[in-house]
Amino acid sequence: MTDSTSQADLVLVERDGGLAVVTLNRPQALNALSAALRSRISEVFTSLGEDDSVEVIILTGAGRAFTVGLDLKELGGETTPDVTGTSQNLGRVIGQVNKPIIGAVNGFAITGGFEIALMCDFLIASPEAKFADTHARVGVVPGWGLSQRLPRLIGINRAKELSLTGNYLEADQACAWGLVNRVVAADQLLPTCKQLARDILSTDPQTRKEIRRIMDEGWADTLATGLDIEDQANRIHAKNEVRAEKVAARRAGIQDRGRSQSTAR
Repeated sequence: MTDSTSQADLVLVERDGGLAVVTLNRPQALNALSAALRSRISEVFTSLGEDDSVEVIILTGAGRAFTVGLDLKELGGETTPDVTGTSQNLGRVIGQVNKPIIGAVNGFAITGGFEIALMCDFLIASPEAKFADTHARVGVVPGWGLSQRLPRLIGINRAKELSLTGNYLEADQACAWGLVNRVVAADQLLPTCKQLARDILSTDPQTRKEIRRIMDEGWADTLATGLDIEDQANRIHAKNEVRAEKVAARRAGIQDRGRSQSTAR
């Protein structure tokens, strides 16, 4: 290894019921994506995808960064990649998990790190979060989906501004542009994400999975196609999953939740 962290410790996993918190753990290198770290991310997400006990994942970074992207020392030949590393496409690996992923962006999310953030279902950020796409400055064309996901999230003109300049986007502006859902105090970042994960876990698993699927499939296509996808899913789900007794059993819980949230406001 090129640093004191063993490969097993490059990614930490904390399990709590149906929730798994995944922490990229190269803080001394701002969680730069060395070959060894990329390999470990692939292993962890493949394992979590196959683990039926895990239903929701929170992804974050240790220290001052979410991740600053590819390890430029390795990319520039200054250090030798660990032999256990892999060039596997993390976009495909993380995409195949097929479970909600909440990005808890604690600091810098740069280039490849920005791409990993965009793989999450939604993002919550601390005030220290900063986003930047420096592909054009490094001289590397994006390969993990940034050029396609970012314009769809914030609009093509804003995406071009970020990608063609390489400028930084602060957390508050990222929220205003719709890149992150909200900005919370640093000490509330993980608690907020864990509460949102628990909210997700409290929903019906099969219905939740189907809603997420049709949202993603529709988002990748036209509105007309998306409406057809939803209509077909609605019909199949109503036929196979919706039962009067199930709806009745959930009704009281939904009402109680509505009352408690109204009181909290």
